[in-house]
Amino acid sequence: MKTRKFISVLLLLLPGLAAAQLTDPRLPISLDADSTDYDGKSSMLRFEGLRLSQGSIGIVADEGLASKLDFEDSIWKFTGSVVIDIENGHIECDSADLQFIDHQLRLAVVAGTPATFELTREGSDEPTYAEAGKLKYDLEKGVIEFSEEATITENGNQISANFLVYDIGEQRINAESSGSDDGRVRITYTPAESGEEPEDEEPEDEDGSQ
Repeated sequence: MKTRKFISVLLLLLPGLAAAQLTDPRLPISLDADSTDYDGKSSMLRFEGLRLSQGSIGIVADEGLASKLDFEDSIWKFTGSVVIDIENGHIECDSADLQFIDHQLRLAVVAGTPATFELTREGSDEPTYAEAGKLKYDLEKGVIEFSEEATITENGNQISANFLVYDIGEQRINAESSGSDDGRVRITYTPAESGEEPEDEEPEDEDGSQ
């Protein structure tokens, strides 16, 4: 039986995660590829060497499949060295399913061995780093789900679990354990250094003077 645990201390450990903003739907969407073709049987568009961008969002993949090209309500499937850049964030994965609604990226479901997610908060040079076998990011709700050996690290602090849910708006992380030793919730906290290192004293001369 799985045990769900709420980890309130993570509000102190990981204060820097920030929500990605939905892009302005009025911004143009740019798409270019090395090649493209249309599969009439599956009604899917296929792209090789795909590069897609809209505002602060950029997506690169070896291959892309799309149900529609108008981005009004379409599902895109990316495979092969997928890189997704969002505002203050960077994702690298093996595959990604992205949903566009009203010309905005609303949902990203990515997988990898592992998939990695890096966020940099405003005013900080230290990024928040996460990795998991699967990551589901609801950009509209501001909720990120990490599953399959998930780990989040920031400033030397780390949490690992089978399943982590981060609610950006509520600044809350839920961690779920499978109950086995390998699936337990694990937290590593690194205390911040306090004070300054004492300056080295100048060596004294043989007569005792400095």
